[in-house]
Amino acid sequence: MKTAYIASQVTLPGTPGRRDDAFEHDYMMDALRPAFEARGLTIVDVAWDDPDADWSSYGAAIIGTTWDYWDRQEEFLATLDRIGKATRLYNPVDLVRWNIHKTYLRDLEARGARIIPTVWLDKADAASAASAFDTLQADDLVFKRQVGAGADGQHRLKRGEPVPDMPHAMMVQPFLPTIQSEGEYSFIFIGGEFCHALVKRAVPGDYRIQSKYGGTETPVDPPADDLSEASAIIAMLDEAPLYARVDMVRREDGRLLLMELEAIEPYLYPVEGPRLGDMIAGAVRQRLETTPAQ
Repeated sequence: MKTAYIASQVTLPGTPGRRDDAFEHDYMMDALRPAFEARGLTIVDVAWDDPDADWSSYGAAIIGTTWDYWDRQEEFLATLDRIGKATRLYNPVDLVRWNIHKTYLRDLEARGARIIPTVWLDKADAASAASAFDTLQADDLVFKRQVGAGADGQHRLKRGEPVPDMPHAMMVQPFLPTIQSEGEYSFIFIGGEFCHALVKRAVPGDYRIQSKYGGTETPVDPPADDLSEASAIIAMLDEAPLYARVDMVRREDGRLLLMELEAIEPYLYPVEGPRLGDMIAGAVRQRLETTPAQ
């Protein structure tokens, strides 16, 4: 049975304008193909906006490197609706619709998650930025798109600096020095089960930990308390998704704060987690056997 790994025109091999970090797509496929084949399955990568894709020909579809959807949000969600009606979609579109807008953090905070203090701006301009500095009582802030990923459209501003054009709804948080001194932690869960963890660090002088900015990753064996904090975030969901990544940063008092719960198209770091491909293939095989086809 075939499974679709849903990618994008900017991550598929051989496509014009391929992203510099699209090697991460290749790493994922290298991990998934042999693991799926070992279970009598095949997995093929398909762009989410491929007009010729026949989604009903797949036994399941996994959202993968769809790393161009944030400026085409409604088109993307409509496509996922169609895919979900044609086959088993992981993660399901209802979860994606909730997770696509970073205001989901407010829901998780209401369920007990500790998040970074945040101001939500429908429009970011000089006046609203100045107000955010005062509200958060901070002189160093990070402005992030409410719908976005990979630090695209993100700005770090200090009080008094000119405010750049930010045409999207933004979320504003204090800059946490530990992102530079210690890094950001990612915990990967498959079917609700912990798979692996890593710490991501920026190059000196930067704070963005993504590979396209030169960030590096190191596997870690998380302390029990840290893993418990990350696992608690997964437990807040109505049901365990096929895959999820919990990104956290340490507060200066040593407690972890939730930065993001990634349940749409997170990179899952197969190089740092050699069990990943096997765990995903096993979870998909189980779902194929227990979940009726559309």
